[in-house]
Amino acid sequence: MLGSPETAPESGQFPQGQTTDPGKPDQGFGRNRRLTRTSLFQQTYAQGRRVVGRAMVLWLREGEGASLRLGVVASRKVGGAVQRARAKRLMREAYRRYRHRFSGPFDVVLVARRGILETRWDDVVGELLELARRVGILEGSATE
Repeated sequence: MLGSPETAPESGQFPQGQTTDPGKPDQGFGRNRRLTRTSLFQQTYAQGRRVVGRAMVLWLREGEGASLRLGVVASRKVGGAVQRARAKRLMREAYRRYRHRFSGPFDVVLVARRGILETRWDDVVGELLELARRVGILEGSATE
């Protein structure tokens, strides 16, 4: 019987939360890993801790509940709705894939800049990691 404890799951069928590779870092990106309240974004900006790159700006928020959650922002300067959505998807996906390399009691807000839509994927990832290193949340890096 499918799903009974006596039988192994068929190819690609695993219990919720289990990955196909137990050694692979958790890359889920549920609601509990995102900043959603306006007040948290305002706190982040008020603290003023940021590093600026060509394609994005990384802001850090320290405080209660900070746990490497992510907020993404793309203003109309980036482009129309389709371009803004694409910019946010790029930043969100880069963060999701490399979140396991970040550490510290911080929340992160990524703000897209105009150049992000012309930037190659590898460069978006590279810039995110460089900004994280500069601000000191990349594991194994020292703050400048």
